[in-house]
Amino acid sequence: MNKHIFSILLLVCTLFVQAQQSVQGTITSNKLPIEAATVAIPDAHLETISSQNGTYFFSSVPKGKHKLIVSCVGYQTQIIDITIPIAQQSVNINLEESVHQMDELIISTAFNKIQSQNVMKVEHQSLKSMQQKGVTSLAEGLATIPGVSQISTGTSIGKPVIRGLSGNRVLVYNQGVRLENQQFGEEHGLGLNDTGIESVEVIKGPASLLYGSDALGGVLYFNPEKFARVNSQQFNYHYKYFTNTQGTSQTLSYKLSGESLKFSTRIAQNNHADYTIPNKNRIVNTRFKELDFKTALGYISKYFNTIFSYNFNKIDLGIPEKDLEIPEGESSNNKNPLYPKQKVLGQIASWNSVFFFKYSKLETDLGYIDNHRNEFENSEIPILNMKLKTFNYTAKYYLPKGKYLESIVGVQGMYQKNSNYGEELLIPNASTQDFGVFATANYEKNKHTFQAGLRYDYRNINTITHGIANEEGYFAGNDKKFKSINGSLGYKTEWKKNTIVRLNVASGFRAPNLAELTSNGVHEGSNRYEKGNNDLKNEQNLQTDINIEYRNPHFELFVNGFYNRINNYIYIAPTAEELDGYLVYQYEQNNAYLFGGEAGVHFHPHPLDWLHIITTFECVTGKRTSGENLPLIPANKWNMNVKIDLKEYKNLSNSYFTINTDYFLKQNKISLFETPTQDYVLVNLGLGTKITLGKSVFDVYCNANNIFNKNYIAHLSRLKIDGMPNMGRNFMFGVNFTW
Repeated sequence: MNKHIFSILLLVCTLFVQAQQSVQGTITSNKLPIEAATVAIPDAHLETISSQNGTYFFSSVPKGKHKLIVSCVGYQTQIIDITIPIAQQSVNINLEESVHQMDELIISTAFNKIQSQNVMKVEHQSLKSMQQKGVTSLAEGLATIPGVSQISTGTSIGKPVIRGLSGNRVLVYNQGVRLENQQFGEEHGLGLNDTGIESVEVIKGPASLLYGSDALGGVLYFNPEKFARVNSQQFNYHYKYFTNTQGTSQTLSYKLSGESLKFSTRIAQNNHADYTIPNKNRIVNTRFKELDFKTALGYISKYFNTIFSYNFNKIDLGIPEKDLEIPEGESSNNKNPLYPKQKVLGQIASWNSVFFFKYSKLETDLGYIDNHRNEFENSEIPILNMKLKTFNYTAKYYLPKGKYLESIVGVQGMYQKNSNYGEELLIPNASTQDFGVFATANYEKNKHTFQAGLRYDYRNINTITHGIANEEGYFAGNDKKFKSINGSLGYKTEWKKNTIVRLNVASGFRAPNLAELTSNGVHEGSNRYEKGNNDLKNEQNLQTDINIEYRNPHFELFVNGFYNRINNYIYIAPTAEELDGYLVYQYEQNNAYLFGGEAGVHFHPHPLDWLHIITTFECVTGKRTSGENLPLIPANKWNMNVKIDLKEYKNLSNSYFTINTDYFLKQNKISLFETPTQDYVLVNLGLGTKITLGKSVFDVYCNANNIFNKNYIAHLSRLKIDGMPNMGRNFMFGVNFTW
């Protein structure tokens, strides 16, 4: 009897070990152990660092196929496919030295490869590096990435622009789900706080294959911060002070991780007064206040892992109007917005799950997004009161991987409802339904990689009749259906030693949004009367991209070029009509094209290993096929960044000093209702270090932006029409404390 009980217990234990197995090994370079290398299995949310002897250990890894990724500063990132149960007892990895930035795993593309293996070039930027540039908002930080700009209204409102396209042509993903927050409006900001975000990935060009409608111009994919390492907890406090706006930004977070359960929570607050221009006057009502809360709970099991995430964001911000400039002696440091103003409440709830099978896996994402936007004219009774509720879902099945072939099939959809409760309506009450199905495959052999995919999308927009015909605020009921088939084809090869060439051709589409189809009224945020066009068709584009990269131990070069043809390009243009004292603008369509690119050099001369010289240039031109220039095309930009890595000294490490110069060229390729913008140069300085005291770590840094107090107006500033300059000199001081 005891013998049978023992046999049963032994069998149960054996099955458990087979389902969830330990993985261990040693990280070396030139046969020497590497300490503090990061070893991660991303889809199982497992991460550790190598010991002094170079060893690492994961006690329990779910069964199925995983990617084991090893990265360390000064070495090339390595990625290895493992299958649990694993055949060998140890997975040992040898790293090769590299002075360039670590190769990052790219999450936003189909097969989650590191950048050097990707068929598509994707820009990756950590939020830590953005914050250390002294930016006052997330949108301002995104504009430091080559090929990305922002349409700004002071410091509080920023809309990302990717290669000349913005609004509903740029899709934003956060917490793994699509963000919907009435992004059609130029004065409707990004709606995200930068805390609790690990990094951002930028797809520059059509990405409808994976993301459907609205990914015609590109995708901003925000990766949430990681959980604490297994069996550990972590506290963090981050504080920043900005002299120009007398603003503060602070955040407090806590993380706790066991073998299976993982938890994180974070609260953040931003407060800024009106910003100061070079003559020391302030631009009234550019002030804002923001409160942000994030939390996540994860569970890792034998056969699956699942993460629930929640984000609440509240922002109160002023809308600059007439009499924008306040003399220095009358300036106010008040951070409470004046009328007119906006109050925006946003909530994102997401649920990501990965189910592991023997040779394949299924990934699902469910999201609920609630956006409540109020605009106030002269009292606390909102003129505009819009509620947008969105439910979206994605399911991707990763088929068993062959020797050379990987493939994915998936479905994606969305249900959205817009409701109005205010005195005025900008867009009608309406519902939107999306459904898409797609398939993509990646074939890799020797030094050649091919990637292709196909997708079908369907969108239905149903609007409700409101108001009296031929009067302001009237909306006719309608039922619109839009369909599109899109595909992509990409090729990557290691053309010569140290040289990678990528060529991609992809189509994308965008169905007209509610504002473009139905608008009929004064929009206080833009100070104009807007009329929709019910006859608008799908925007459909085809973009060709080429990317060439060359890298050796001390020199790196990249060149990106693109040509983007858009049929039925939708834009808003002024008419000769005037209603209620406002100029009337109406949505129109015409074929258009954009072309341009980015180029850059990273020089790291030997033996001056402490010196980094990085320079980039970006340009874009946009025109209608009839010859007129497209509106809101950013000025060409040249950037030079010199970074000096300082030697370690006692408790100080990772110390640096930077000099950054931005030269924005004159923009005279303008649309009929724009004015030219003069060229200007901005110089920024940065200094920082890491202080280690026992188990506590401080990151201390400071920045001096626009150090020469240059008086300038950015081409994409919405205050340009009033002749209002951008921010003058601004000092920022920050401390990031982790224990």
